[in-house]
Amino acid sequence: MQQHFSLAECDVVGFDLDHTLCRYHLPQSARLIYDSFAQYLVTEKGYDEDLLTLAPDSLDFCCKGLVLDIEEGNFLKLAEDGTVLSRASHGTKSMTFEEVLEIYGRKEWKHFNTVSGMVSRTAKYYLYDNYFDLPGALLCARVVDSLDQHDGQKKYDFWKDVVAAIQHNYKISAFKEDCGMYFPEVKNHPDKYLQRCPESVKKWLKQLKNAGKILLLITSSHSDYCRLLCEHVLGNDFEEYFDILITNALKPGFFSHTPNQRPFRTLENDEEQEALLSLDKPGWYSQGNAIQLYDLLKKMTGKLDPKVVYFGDSMHSDIFPARYYSNWETVFILEELLGDKVTVPAKAESEPLEKKRKYEGDQLKVPYFVSKQWGSFFMDRLPGLENAEETFLHTWSCKCISTYSTIAIPSLEAIADLPLDYRFTRFSSNSSATAGYYPSPPRALLPNEDSMMMK
Repeated sequence: MQQHFSLAECDVVGFDLDHTLCRYHLPQSARLIYDSFAQYLVTEKGYDEDLLTLAPDSLDFCCKGLVLDIEEGNFLKLAEDGTVLSRASHGTKSMTFEEVLEIYGRKEWKHFNTVSGMVSRTAKYYLYDNYFDLPGALLCARVVDSLDQHDGQKKYDFWKDVVAAIQHNYKISAFKEDCGMYFPEVKNHPDKYLQRCPESVKKWLKQLKNAGKILLLITSSHSDYCRLLCEHVLGNDFEEYFDILITNALKPGFFSHTPNQRPFRTLENDEEQEALLSLDKPGWYSQGNAIQLYDLLKKMTGKLDPKVVYFGDSMHSDIFPARYYSNWETVFILEELLGDKVTVPAKAESEPLEKKRKYEGDQLKVPYFVSKQWGSFFMDRLPGLENAEETFLHTWSCKCISTYSTIAIPSLEAIADLPLDYRFTRFSSNSSATAGYYPSPPRALLPNEDSMMMK
């Protein structure tokens, strides 16, 4: 496989919306998402009212890459081989090395085969891999704390109530009906929760179109919420940036399902209409599947095998399915690169000076990028058996990045000033596991950084 990747070689450039094109004001949005779930659990399901209050530093618990072992009430970090790393918690309370070993041992976690295949709809575990989900991790951890305090439970059965809270606040009709807390609040105060797209990124999107690229937007948000986000983030002319907009895509099913399972539908006043047998022209559609989309891209490009690159922030919903099912190039938006003290190498080929400055100094201004409780997203300790020394291993999340991503970047803004023919070093089986990080690898993965990473 070639060792480099360039946008100039791609015919089609696709984007997820949430935290890819549209980045939220994380502290405010995180609190709103948390409150929308907690309010439902307290008022509709009778959970403890203490869930409605949050300590100022409690969002530190939120960390991408955590797996909730639902029946045990435990949050886990997994190593690349599926073993449970030292940092784990029962509810919000950190577990000791001894507790981790007693419950999970030094063997592959029992659900690792299914979680590593990105199967997430189960009552046994839940994978937290995007910023929209993370406040729910904190809520579930506090639910476990509450149940322990009041009921002394050994096995937990709260997940069905959490799913009900999600469905109540984010069902397809919730935006139109002003249902729940989330949508009404964002509609009334968009500036509080949404960051406008940087001018450099908007200019870059136009540059891609002017270079003859077909631009896609594929989001699981319904069309009405998508419109609100895009108008606020990109402007009222947002539709001019994209040739094809697909909403309610219900990823990852968009990539894995067949046309019969999930046909495209037209939209009229944000209501889905009849199913389509095929796509004949660019435009705005709902639901759908990657197979019929690719057929349309063949027509639009006049090529039998148009090259597609897709930008997304969720390994489960964007990066893994786009690569695994559609074999698209994938660019992983990984904001943890900011919090992991990304350093720019002294010699960066064709690197604009102003781009280097963006990554110097402390970038940690919002939660999640680095959690004091959970440490590095990329690497962590594995406890030793019988007084043996602990070892350091890459996390499973880190392994997924190099396996399914073409490159990983902290934001679109990080590459917006680069020429379209800039040659990125890609992740590949015969290159370093750090090769595809731009502008440079996270510090935790560099040699002799283990001790520094753990401080």
